[in-house]
Amino acid sequence: MSTVADLIERLETEAAAGADPEATPDVGIIMGSDSDLPTMEGAYEALSELGFAEQTAFDDPPTDRFTFESYVVSAHRTPDLMYAYADTADDRGIDVIIAGAGGKSADLPNMTASIAYPIPVVGVPVQEKSVDSVIGMPTGAPIVAVDAGKSFNAGLSAAQILAREHDEIESRLRSFHEELQADVAGVSADLHDLGRHGFREKRDT
Repeated sequence: MSTVADLIERLETEAAAGADPEATPDVGIIMGSDSDLPTMEGAYEALSELGFAEQTAFDDPPTDRFTFESYVVSAHRTPDLMYAYADTADDRGIDVIIAGAGGKSADLPNMTASIAYPIPVVGVPVQEKSVDSVIGMPTGAPIVAVDAGKSFNAGLSAAQILAREHDEIESRLRSFHEELQADVAGVSADLHDLGRHGFREKRDT
């Protein structure tokens, strides 16, 4: 079983490897506990829908150009690991970090944003009571944040940041948005053309 020291050594070794940025994870997803995973899976889904692959081996990346990785990193229980992850992110090729944490002391997104600066961090409050903690950064210490539980939007936000440098991601985002618009247009036409009762009957079948 891996120890915190093992994980820190792994991160530091990867940071020193000088890997090709095109072969390293573009997005890092971290969370304070594995109990946060059901909420954070929205970020995985958004990135996967946009063509990102999950990278589970730093030295053996998928063939997909854009990838993401994930770790459990607790700000309170494993502060050294949190520091190491944020501190090595740039050298490991991470361009955006999505950080989720719950409870009233949801410090992981904030602390990660401070240490990893200027890498952008998208904070996800896993619970409603975590919102104030995640967004409560002082002036000069920025963090991007989504509403409680909206990790899918965090994945989209990470992709939007990357899209400023990668036309391929921008194209995928535009296609995704066009699909959403088409869905709304179809629903609108059905509601008008079928009427309320006919619309509900169609939806129930």
